[in-house]
Amino acid sequence: MKQRILFVCLGNICRSPAADGIMQALIERAGLEEFYEVDSAGTYSGHRGELPDPRMRRAAEPRGYHLNHRSRPVTEEDFERFDLILAMDDNNYENLHRLAPSRKASERIFRMVEFTRESHPDRYYVPDPYYEGREGFELVLDMLEAGCATLLNYLEDQRNNG
Repeated sequence: MKQRILFVCLGNICRSPAADGIMQALIERAGLEEFYEVDSAGTYSGHRGELPDPRMRRAAEPRGYHLNHRSRPVTEEDFERFDLILAMDDNNYENLHRLAPSRKASERIFRMVEFTRESHPDRYYVPDPYYEGREGFELVLDMLEAGCATLLNYLEDQRNNG
């Protein structure tokens, strides 16, 4: 049975689709598609159906990530479907807890910073680059590349030793 991972940010147009694309690429490169399923969503539905922000797509493309996810809001079904729900910051973490249909469902919610902390110990959340320049998008991609690699290693350790 596949482990299902959902990345969540506010509008699902910058951070979470980038994490989705990076994690999917790591899974494919490792030949682990049969073990993992990845998606992303937002706690705000104002960008529903939109592609990721063009600035994020431009920053991701030279790194080999083709971000073509269409924005969608988090649904109640996501709490049943996904084993791991990763919030990019504390606001989205709190919003996810409010959206969770039960206490048991909220046990699936974690902060992405738990996986980025090793490579970026001075960062307490994955910042929203929406109002930032190019450097903001590059920082987010750096954090997410490191965090997704750490996450995949953690999941693989659990799968192989658990």
